[in-house]
Amino acid sequence: MCGRYSLVCIDDLGNRFRVFNPMIGARSRFNIAPGATMPVVVGGDTSSLVMMQWGLIPHWTPATGTARPLINARAETLAEKASFRYLVAKNRCLVPASGYFEWKTEGRHKTPYYFSIPENPCFAFAGLFDVWHDTNGRTVASYTIITTEPNALSAPIHNRMPVILAREHEERWLSREAPDAGLLKQILAPYPDQGMSAVPVSPLVNNPAIDDERVIAPVDSCGTQTELW
Repeated sequence: MCGRYSLVCIDDLGNRFRVFNPMIGARSRFNIAPGATMPVVVGGDTSSLVMMQWGLIPHWTPATGTARPLINARAETLAEKASFRYLVAKNRCLVPASGYFEWKTEGRHKTPYYFSIPENPCFAFAGLFDVWHDTNGRTVASYTIITTEPNALSAPIHNRMPVILAREHEERWLSREAPDAGLLKQILAPYPDQGMSAVPVSPLVNNPAIDDERVIAPVDSCGTQTELW
């Protein structure tokens, strides 16, 4: 699964994702947890950035909102579930990110690792979104991040990884045309491990209230952090 990620704004998102509302000056987020409101890119006549809540609440959820939000959706079963089939056909989105966290379990100890692509500091997860209405007429736009099988770098740490879209697949994912099974398999494949980095980081990331560069700074075998800047 993907339960925590980062978005370090080294460039305006409008320029990176070719949208008309660039949100220049957006604040970097180093420790994004479920429930956070973050920018996602949606298609249409022109692509745009929209703020949404991480944790999908499907439109068919009872208005009382008792269902647990879905932070992830498995790529392998998207075509099997009617609710996801609808979203795959109509409501695909890009989730801008700079990296994500997974925890390696060794006995009772869990070590957090930070995954990134050093030569691609801002990429996109494949996402799905929906809009839900509660009994008071409140509207909640929300999204989920699609996960897939791990690549060789991820497998020793976790049995899932988020779908990181190849640059050439981002526009195809946002296309108005619904992808067929063959295209889904191609687009939602594990990202190549070449060029990716996975480093152990501080357990500070376990606390979602700590949202600064310390949570992505590598630590050595003694637990000492490396200065990033």
